[in-house]
Amino acid sequence: MTSQDIRSKFLKFFEAKKHLIVPSAPMVIKNDPTLMFVNSGMAPFKEFFLGNSDPKSNRIADSQKCLRVSGKHNDLEEVGYDTYHHTLFEMLGNWSFGDYFKKEAIAWAWELLTEVYGIDKDILYVTVFEGSDDNNNLKMDQEAYDIWKQYISEDRILMGNKKDNFWEMGDQGPCGPCSEIHVDIRSAEEKAKVDGKSLVNMDHPQVVEIWNLVFMQYNRKANGSLEVLPNKHIDTGMGFERLCMVLQGVQSNYDTDVFTPIILEIETITNKDYGKDEKIDVAIRVISDHVRAVAFSIADGQLPSNTGAGYVIRRILRRAVRYGFTFLDKKEPFIYRLVDVLSKKMGTAFPEIKAQKQLIENVIKEEESSFLRTLEQGLILLNRIVEETKSDTVLGEKAFELYDTYGFPIDLTALILSEKNLKLDEKGFEEQLQIQKNRSRKASETSTEDWTILVEDAEQEFIGYDALEANVKITRYRKVTSKKEGDMYQLVFNLTPFYAEGGGQVGDKGYLEDVNGDVVYILDTKKENNVIIHFTKNLPEHLEETHRAVVDEKQRYRTECNHTATHLLHQALREILGTHVEQKGSAVHSKHLRFDFSHFSKLTVEELRDVENFVNARIDGKLPLEEQRNVPMDKAISDGAMALFGEKYGDTVRTVRFGQSIELCGGTHVKNTGDIWHFKIVSESAVAAGIRRIEAITYDAVKDFYFENNRAYFEMKDLLNNAQEPVKALQNLQEENVSLKKQIEQLLKDKAKNLKDDLKNEITEHNGVNFIAKKVDLDASGIKDLCFELGGEVDNLFAIFGANNDGKALLSCYISKNLVVHRDLNAGQIVRELGKHIQGGGGGQPFFATAGGKNPAGIADALEAAKSYL
Repeated sequence: MTSQDIRSKFLKFFEAKKHLIVPSAPMVIKNDPTLMFVNSGMAPFKEFFLGNSDPKSNRIADSQKCLRVSGKHNDLEEVGYDTYHHTLFEMLGNWSFGDYFKKEAIAWAWELLTEVYGIDKDILYVTVFEGSDDNNNLKMDQEAYDIWKQYISEDRILMGNKKDNFWEMGDQGPCGPCSEIHVDIRSAEEKAKVDGKSLVNMDHPQVVEIWNLVFMQYNRKANGSLEVLPNKHIDTGMGFERLCMVLQGVQSNYDTDVFTPIILEIETITNKDYGKDEKIDVAIRVISDHVRAVAFSIADGQLPSNTGAGYVIRRILRRAVRYGFTFLDKKEPFIYRLVDVLSKKMGTAFPEIKAQKQLIENVIKEEESSFLRTLEQGLILLNRIVEETKSDTVLGEKAFELYDTYGFPIDLTALILSEKNLKLDEKGFEEQLQIQKNRSRKASETSTEDWTILVEDAEQEFIGYDALEANVKITRYRKVTSKKEGDMYQLVFNLTPFYAEGGGQVGDKGYLEDVNGDVVYILDTKKENNVIIHFTKNLPEHLEETHRAVVDEKQRYRTECNHTATHLLHQALREILGTHVEQKGSAVHSKHLRFDFSHFSKLTVEELRDVENFVNARIDGKLPLEEQRNVPMDKAISDGAMALFGEKYGDTVRTVRFGQSIELCGGTHVKNTGDIWHFKIVSESAVAAGIRRIEAITYDAVKDFYFENNRAYFEMKDLLNNAQEPVKALQNLQEENVSLKKQIEQLLKDKAKNLKDDLKNEITEHNGVNFIAKKVDLDASGIKDLCFELGGEVDNLFAIFGANNDGKALLSCYISKNLVVHRDLNAGQIVRELGKHIQGGGGGQPFFATAGGKNPAGIADALEAAKSYL
């Protein structure tokens, strides 16, 4: 049975059980501060479990892309060493929102596994929550046990503790006992030696959990107590890759047809065989797993970067690169070449991977090239650390600096050191790593209290498209404390004119006023699990009274100008550059806008001018806003609206049209493009391979921009003695400057040449070495020329020169190559050590190196110390 068949049978089975089949949500999460990525099948449905929204159906099933790289579920550094853990995986799941419960969930799971998939019930075990004697004092899940007895012998029903058999969404929220289904695929001989039940939940590679049935019947409060949910829910998750392993009769997830095409391509590219050497096998498993995670993240809109979710993706890709570098001898980019195989294998089930193939390849290739350069630089720095190490152990602090500052992998450091018969101070490294983790954890620590409910069962309504103020009731609030912000309060209203951050647009600010005129300022507005939350530094005094909520009109207006301009910019780019252009991200603030898009090269000056002119022509055209709400998604697409990859859309959407520009958008906009006044591009740059970024301004920011430029122009003109043609005058000044620079360079060369003859007379001979240490009045380039000219005329030369250039100290060391070989002298080592006298450092090659410092007074001491090397 192929993996496609297995996925299809699952979805058809639950479709027959009256479940709505939905596509996988994007893996990158946008409106949940507790998660960066979807890490379980239920994550896209949190708003339904929390009661913030109503699902399209009370029964849903899907195959969800998930990513786990840290925490209790998975550790990135372990992936590849076993055969059943992954970063990216598919979670097959079925959900009930207040509909069916344990009886149906268990019955259908058993029917699908044993009757549809034909798994032998004698290789299955199930677990049931055994209860707990902690503060919650929970009883054993007798209901689930009694249901399971109808399908499986009691000796195969095992008791599970709270760690394994009580599932929680997080520190707070819906939770409940669960039943796991485990499968034992060991050989008959192994089963005869060791009973399978003793290996359940013991991390055995052939006795693994394949399905978890979660019975959500409690709500965890901030104080740790549990309350019974009024509506009980079902949340199940089955590991697709593990299921394929069982049904395809193999002993490893990597031996299924989910991974074998990728592994075969790796073997072809690297000329290495899978299955012959454990280190090579681990590397191939790491790469075949990680390319999936990175490719799907990029397809869903998350590019590698240095912060947040982008850093997670960069870290995964770099781990794959270093395994290829170390164990597969790949010193050039190659992982991007696997995307073609991946898109062919998974493009049918997940069309985004096929549609974004070119972009994914470009981004991965550029990231590989960048990190390979980092590895090359890291090897140079590591060699320097080795040279400076006097014992047989490299300090953990040094290794951590290489890891933290330069991104050089610690396992690669340890491997290289072992090849040089050196040890790594692993304890010291771990101490530094733990200090960094603790510092990071403390900086991001947040405590969140339970919601205080003021109005029960209140539905929230957003009215911000039509109004900027309203009389509102506070329906609930809670206190949130963080190191960065201190104490903050989050308020929810029954209706709100405040736009919550989303779709690239910032959240509204404003204030809340009570009947007495007392004001509480709203500092930000965000959406969490489909609830609009207003952030304040303090609580209103009269919480249960009606308040007037007022949006900051000026900030909203400026933001609307910038948001509408992004739509016109998108249209302009597709019109001028081509329809290959797709939006890849945006940030709409009140002062400026940022727009990321797919394009293969830097925009020319002419293209940027054409884009600006296109947008400004639409502004001058005074195009009215044509807005449609609750439009069926299919109709919106047929009308020409573009759906963006990585965005989650409902069955009905809102469309925003200005002339020929039409987009799916939930943001706020001007009523007429003429309100924008003017559009000005201030920068165009690269974000990643195949991704460009335009930053621009509109409305009064453009006026400020031109005012500032005008001021700078008249200042420049004044400096040019009010020249009638300032541009020409500036060009003449530049040409004159270049001419004078050349004259100075020639004078310095002549000076160095004359100086050379004088210095030759000061060279002294020590044990066959011609030595000179001298302070000179030359720049770095002049000293280098001097060194090599002297070296060409004087054999066995060891020269140290110092200079004070504009208050900065400079040391240069030249050593004849035969002295480097036969006297074991190294210019790079010498200037590093002498650099301490000038409070600096440096390096270079064994025959020529330089050091810079901030203490010119130490030059004399450095020159004197140079004699000690003789």
